[in-house]
Amino acid sequence: MAAAMEVDAGAEKPSEKELFLAAESGDADAFSSLAPADLAAALSLRNEDGRSLLHVVTALLAAGDEAAAGAVNGKDEEGWAPIHSVASSGNAKIIEILLDHGADVDLATDAGRTALHYTASKGRRAIAETLITRRANVNKKDKFGCTPLHRAASTGNADMCECLIEEGADIDAVDKTGQSPLMHAVICEDRGVALLLIRHGADVDIEDKEGYTALGRASDSFRPALIDAAKAMLEG
Repeated sequence: MAAAMEVDAGAEKPSEKELFLAAESGDADAFSSLAPADLAAALSLRNEDGRSLLHVVTALLAAGDEAAAGAVNGKDEEGWAPIHSVASSGNAKIIEILLDHGADVDLATDAGRTALHYTASKGRRAIAETLITRRANVNKKDKFGCTPLHRAASTGNADMCECLIEEGADIDAVDKTGQSPLMHAVICEDRGVALLLIRHGADVDIEDKEGYTALGRASDSFRPALIDAAKAMLEG
């Protein structure tokens, strides 16, 4: 944890580096004196990993509801708002705080992705359940036509796939290339996710825009397991 930063009240507004130091130390005073527009900008600052510091969000909200209301859905140049950064980085408590202060659960980035897309990619089930409880759209598509289930399937998150399916995700939704979550899992050669999707009734006969089915996309070593799983489903 960084040492607390001393902010000179008579100086110009803190630099990005100073704000990160203040955030890491939990120094809310560095944020409470900022104008609303600067507070909104602080929420979208990124660290070296490209993520917003969650403590910045906490410090902003601690500065008062009036300031938070104007900044909680503020976006950066890529359309990222605090809720996207928190969903990606993983902090269920901060997600709750953001939602309690007016964060839009289905707010999309410039890529069309919501917080649920990002948490689905990372396999953060607790955050996904919180977002869904707050009425997140489980079938929202990004600009590539991918739903959160596509994202979970393509990153090998079987538990997240299970969660999304239980919450009403369309198991056979197709993206702009005509590919279903099952196809994403097959292309990534994730046997566990692919077999899970088939057990839940995923259609193995859907063809993408190039005319391939999931079986057609499967490698020679992977295909027999898919065929066996599909047969087992048909036999009941």
